[in-house]
Amino acid sequence: MTTLSRIGQGPAVVRRGPARHVMAAALCLVLLALALLASVMFGSRPTSAGDVLRVLTGDVDGYTRTVVESRYPRTALGVLAGLSLGVAGTLMQGITRNPLAEPGLLGINAGASASIVAATAFLGAGGQRETIWWALLGALLTGVVVHVVGTAGGGGGPVRLVLAGAVLSAVLAAFIQAVALSNPRVFDTYRYWVVGALGGRGFDAFWAVLPFAAAGLLLALLLAPGLNAMAMGDDKAASLGISPARVKGAGLLAATLLAAAATAAVGPIAFVGLAVPHVVRVLVGADFRAQILLTCLAGPTLLLFADVIGRVLLRPQELMVGVVTAFVGAPALLFAVRRMRGAA
Repeated sequence: MTTLSRIGQGPAVVRRGPARHVMAAALCLVLLALALLASVMFGSRPTSAGDVLRVLTGDVDGYTRTVVESRYPRTALGVLAGLSLGVAGTLMQGITRNPLAEPGLLGINAGASASIVAATAFLGAGGQRETIWWALLGALLTGVVVHVVGTAGGGGGPVRLVLAGAVLSAVLAAFIQAVALSNPRVFDTYRYWVVGALGGRGFDAFWAVLPFAAAGLLLALLLAPGLNAMAMGDDKAASLGISPARVKGAGLLAATLLAAAATAAVGPIAFVGLAVPHVVRVLVGADFRAQILLTCLAGPTLLLFADVIGRVLLRPQELMVGVVTAFVGAPALLFAVRRMRGAA
């Protein structure tokens, strides 16, 4: 029997069967494979699929090997950031029951940016490695503060959480502007980081944030059954033995870990956490177990294709992936919204 479930006040979403899930996963796997191949093929110096294959087999000249292998770190970061932002967005939309929710509602981007600005201005921090750790610390602290303020007293619900994130983001944005605009060195550091890019970073950034992203993903997978129960309403979830408060708290923690890891590694990248959950929901329906698993494929696919487009459009220059994601994700989101309206 077909069942319907609503996300917040949005239109009903049809639950898909296992066959539909398998087909969607197969499609996303193919697209992800193409995105991975394109990510190591295209750049300021184009290479072919044959060059990539020869690099893997060791039968290629040193220059081509260097060119191809230099793209490995940004490809790995694209997978990690796309996965993290997509799953964080799925969690946020499920917890708040708001189809417009995304990781930025927790103030993650503002917290990471404020931490970098403060560390650069007052502690003399500099360099990519230090920036990553300061961004991670600021993002995590901001997520915790928003959660504490938004759930203090045991009331308020999702609206209070969103308001807490909006207020804290506004305060931190004012701090960032005041400090960055009065200090040229701070502004240069902030300007480079805030755009959001996969290039210019090595595997050290990947390994630094991987434990946080892995912990967030594991927690998200464990919470999927609870999120499915909560989609029917808090009272129904409680009657099934699910604690809505615990699920929401753990879900916010997972979303914070994931979004903080992605933001610290590649900078604030918008739209992935908003668009990908909608596209995935159209493909597999309201089952959060399927949504989270498929988002692990769809998120990296969107981000990697956006990065490739940014490298090709202005060759030999590069358009930052944070700029491209809006142009790539907007059509996908509009398509998903139209499909959801048709299913209502």
